[in-house]
Amino acid sequence: MRPHRPSRPRRGTARASLAAVGAVLGGVIFVPSAAAEETEEFRIRDPRITESSGLAVSRRHRGVVYTHNDSGGVPQIFALGPDGRTRAVLTLGGAQARDWEAMAIGEDERGRPAIFVADIGDNLGGAWPYVTIYRVPEPATLRDRTLDATRFEMRYEDGPRNAEAMMINPKTNRVYIVSKLFGGKVYEAPANLRTEGYNTLRAVADAPSIATGAAFSPDGRTCVIRAYFGATVYEVGADGRPGERIGSVDVPRQEQGEAVTYTADGRGVLLSSEGEQQPVYRVPLPEEALPVPERTQDGGSGNTQQEGQGGEAAEDGRRDASGTRVGLFLALAIAGAVGYGWLRNRKGRT
Repeated sequence: MRPHRPSRPRRGTARASLAAVGAVLGGVIFVPSAAAEETEEFRIRDPRITESSGLAVSRRHRGVVYTHNDSGGVPQIFALGPDGRTRAVLTLGGAQARDWEAMAIGEDERGRPAIFVADIGDNLGGAWPYVTIYRVPEPATLRDRTLDATRFEMRYEDGPRNAEAMMINPKTNRVYIVSKLFGGKVYEAPANLRTEGYNTLRAVADAPSIATGAAFSPDGRTCVIRAYFGATVYEVGADGRPGERIGSVDVPRQEQGEAVTYTADGRGVLLSSEGEQQPVYRVPLPEEALPVPERTQDGGSGNTQQEGQGGEAAEDGRRDASGTRVGLFLALAIAGAVGYGWLRNRKGRT
C-alpha cells in the first residue's frame, strides 16, 4: 500500500523528457506548459479499483464520480465520493467486461440520465469483429445493486481497430469513439442506437495519436481528447463533432493515465490512472476553453460581477448626469440672485 499524500497543488511534471516523445505523436504535438498546475482532487481508496480506465461525473449526485476497471474482471461501476471512498458498486446484469476502456454520462430513450460503458479495447489491433457499449440507468439512490444493461454492438466502417476513448455529446446524446492509433480518428455512432444488429461507426474527424480518453464539456461547446503525455481541447462544431483545436492541457505524470472527464462546472478536467490507490487530479482548462456565461432572461450575461460593475458604471453615469444638472441649476440660481441684487442696488443709487 502506498502512503497517502495530502492534497496539494503541484506543478505539471510531464516536462521536457516527455515533450520529445509527444513531438512524434502524429496529428497533434503535445508540449507540456511550463506553468500549468494540477490539484489532487481525491485519491481512490477502494483496493478493488486497480485499473481506473474511465471517469464520468454524476448528473444526479453532487460530488460523485464514477469509474471502472479495465479488463478481465466483474462488470462493475464504482461510485466514488469526494473523499475517494466507494459509495456504491453498480453491477451490470447481462454484461461482460472483456476490455472496458471508457465511460460517459448520457441519456436513455426517455431522456433520463444513464451511464454508458465502452467495451472497445482491442490490443491485437483488429481481433474483434465488433465492440460493445453498455447502458444502464443512473440510479436516483446510491447503494450496491445490479442493473440490467442495454447492449449496443458497434462496427467500424473501415474495419476493426483498438480504441480507449468514448464521449457523448450532451446536446445530441450522440456517441463518439476515438481510435488509439498513430494518426487516430474520431468515429461517430448513429443518432439512435439499436439493440439488434450492428451500429456502424463512421470516421468524421482526425484525432491525436495514442488517445486514451475523451469527453465533451457539460455545455457541449468543447471536447477534450487525452493521451499519455498531453490533452487537446477542441471546439465543437454546429454538427456536434470535434472541430478546430483551441488549446491544450498539461497532464501530470501518472502511472498509466487513461481517463478524463470534465468537472461539473466545466472549468477543468479530472484525470485518473491505472494502478492501486491512484490520485485523481483536477487540471484547469485554458481561458479560451472555459464555459461561456449563460444569458439571463433580460438579455444580461449572467456574470454577476460583470453585471454589478456594469450596473455601477451605469448608475454612476446617471448620478453624474443628474449631478451635472443639479450643479448647473444651482449655478444659474446663484447667478440670478447675484444679478437681481446688483440691479436692486443700482436702482437704489439712481
